[in-house]
Amino acid sequence: MMIAANAVKKRGTPNPERPRLQAAWVQQIGAAPPAFLSVPFMKAALEFERQCKETGGYPAATRRQFEQIAKGKPVSEVNLGSIPKGAHLVRDWNGRTYQVEVAKDGFVLDGKTWKSLSAIAKHITGTTWSGPRFFGLSKVAAGRTT
Repeated sequence: MMIAANAVKKRGTPNPERPRLQAAWVQQIGAAPPAFLSVPFMKAALEFERQCKETGGYPAATRRQFEQIAKGKPVSEVNLGSIPKGAHLVRDWNGRTYQVEVAKDGFVLDGKTWKSLSAIAKHITGTTWSGPRFFGLSKVAAGRTT
């Protein structure tokens, strides 16, 4: 279903596309959309759902994560494909070797606990990095040599 992006709406008036998008939402999602959703968000979400259905839906790992969250497990405790606790990540940068330990509450570098690998990568390099990529954990970094 393609949704027109050129609908004109005057400030302060209801968007004429809202009722059609709400009906499409019920048809695709199976429940009424929350009242606060904007028309642009509903368009994007409906297009995303359409693409997921065309390509076979969410990956199995993502569905398992959604199920855990739906059953009440806090998002912070859901296994997001993370590195096992106790693992050590090693990276050489500008002549120094950095060793990071994966801990329950984050990552430990030089005795300090960090919430993310990206924060550690920024601390080490002084610039913004994807932490998983910096430590060679992402698919993009898999073929790269350091």
